[in-house]
Amino acid sequence: MSIDIAVIDYGMGNLRSVSKAIEHVAPGCRAVVTGDPREVAAAARVVFPGQGAMPDCMREMESRGLRQALLDAARDKPFLGICIGLQMLFEHSEEGDTPGLGLLPGRVRRFPAERMKTPDGEKLKVPHMGWNEVEQVPHALWAGIPDRSRFYFVHSYYPEPADAALVAGWSAYPFRFACAAARANVFAVQFHPEKSHVAGLRLLANFVAWRPAT
Repeated sequence: MSIDIAVIDYGMGNLRSVSKAIEHVAPGCRAVVTGDPREVAAAARVVFPGQGAMPDCMREMESRGLRQALLDAARDKPFLGICIGLQMLFEHSEEGDTPGLGLLPGRVRRFPAERMKTPDGEKLKVPHMGWNEVEQVPHALWAGIPDRSRFYFVHSYYPEPADAALVAGWSAYPFRFACAAARANVFAVQFHPEKSHVAGLRLLANFVAWRPAT
């Protein structure tokens, strides 16, 4: 039986929430939570979630033999990265001085303690946790989602793309940072669409229907 959507399981994601959200928006699709590279290769679409520490995520992904399957999927399938699944696409993370997959040029940086203050001088907590507005850069996956809709974030690090053309969305905490990146068939977000109610479900539905130009 063919697999419509593979949700990558490398032991570091809230996979039940992601898979349930996909089932909700696409009840006719066969979504499989899998750590099997062969199933990833067979799937028409791939979702790459993740949470936790970047060194642990990279180690688990490597130990399960998923690197090449992920690289292949990101080359030619509709591909959605979520949270650490966004950060791992870049070249390097400050978290544990960790190399990433290098699919997107740029680095992942920690929120700097000296800048984590409101205009009134109030100290902001890290990790950044809660609902924040997202300023959209035009892309098919934002269809039907009002600009500056709020999404749910939980993170201490953020991507810094080397190419401004990769940025698909911005948020602020307290300074402006890229919270979504896109290139060709790849779209990835720092926030959690599966926890972001109506806007998040619409983004997932848009991904299921997405036909990237080839």
